[in-house]
Amino acid sequence: MPNDIATSLPTPPAPSATLPVTSDTDTDTDADTYADTDAGTDTGADAHTDADAGTGTGAHTDADAATGARIDTEVSPPPRPFSDGALDELAANLADGAEVVGAGESTRFSRETFGVRDALLRRLVVRHGFRALAVQDSAGIGAELDRYVHGGPGTAASALADAWRPWRTEEMAGTLEWIRAFNRSHPENPVRIFGVKPVQARPADYDAVLDHVREHAPALPARAASHLDPIRTAHRSDEHVQRARGTHPGRPFADHARDALELVHSLPETTGHEDVVARMRLIVDFHERSVAGRGSFAGEPETQADAIAGFRERTGLRVVYWDGIAHTAAARTGLGMAPGSEHGSTVGSALRGRLGIGYASLAIGFHHGDLGTVAVPHPAPDTVDARLGAVDLPAHWLDLRGDTARRDWAGPAKLRVISGVYDPSRDALEHLTVGSLTDAFDVLVHIREASAVRRLP
Repeated sequence: MPNDIATSLPTPPAPSATLPVTSDTDTDTDADTYADTDAGTDTGADAHTDADAGTGTGAHTDADAATGARIDTEVSPPPRPFSDGALDELAANLADGAEVVGAGESTRFSRETFGVRDALLRRLVVRHGFRALAVQDSAGIGAELDRYVHGGPGTAASALADAWRPWRTEEMAGTLEWIRAFNRSHPENPVRIFGVKPVQARPADYDAVLDHVREHAPALPARAASHLDPIRTAHRSDEHVQRARGTHPGRPFADHARDALELVHSLPETTGHEDVVARMRLIVDFHERSVAGRGSFAGEPETQADAIAGFRERTGLRVVYWDGIAHTAAARTGLGMAPGSEHGSTVGSALRGRLGIGYASLAIGFHHGDLGTVAVPHPAPDTVDARLGAVDLPAHWLDLRGDTARRDWAGPAKLRVISGVYDPSRDALEHLTVGSLTDAFDVLVHIREASAVRRLP
């Protein structure tokens, strides 16, 4: 990808010319007035009404909005840099004609980017009738979260105990608490949660295997533990992250898992043997399909798109899909960390292929900030993040679907990605590449300064 992408694009427009002017508070102020924007006038994107955006299953009512407002006072949202008026209009733009809204973040570690995504989810549910949240996790974890938001036992934190590490935050717990409160007020029309990945191994599976070995092969527990103990740590910190941070024990986890499976196969076929073999196969599958096991950040986009589109078709519910921008992008993407590699398909590109404009793609990024484990500097000048950062506002958003916006922002682009293996010393490589920015994303949200999410214990 050439380094002069940004310089070949037009100069960033002045806020009063093409961008919504937003306040840095959560109350409506005079700063929330919206200029006539070139980005929206060609398609009427800036003039959506709730009736326009509420097409599809579950259009909202005034009673829903009143209930949502009350729930917001009970379950406080994360901090967000936009006013309520700005968020209302942004949600309406995304909802118009959409069956699935893909809300992608450039990092999973920012309170502000998560806060925008959370606030939009609440509005899409209350004002526009969306009734499902798809998350990047296994079907089993999705079922656990769904049980909780439907009144199941425990707390939001306990429901997240086995979830993928980026979900185990106070901010995500707050989202679950809000959905649970909403569902309590709407038992006839609740919000569902589901995972987009197949059923995966969980920490309890390792315990079951070791317990079985102790009971039926007293001489082998230490050998089994030598394989399973190191690799179960991947459920707390991904194997590729351990490698990047220098904490990895050395041997590939998939190799340990296969050796443990061979050991289990050698045990007598006593009661419970088949169950333990099945659990052990899940463990092998978990490690072979991981980023480290595959040797690639590319996931299984078609499978995950099937999960989302299939849920939509079976239930008729409109879906909000949460993931990183490398997955939600509606066009093929590449990674700066893998220069020279071909652009690959994404969950979002598969959904765009199936749903057309029924899939809306949102990218939420930021300029700089302290994410707790790392301080992220200002972006490289050839990135979309730098170009958006030229607008001196705490936050702003841009709809790319109008003719003028498509002309001004079309073409190849780089968007910075702050993953679990991000290193500021190689910031120039830490980006996502797309062949056409306007094909990949319908709306861009930019936040000037980010801070860290709060991890659950």
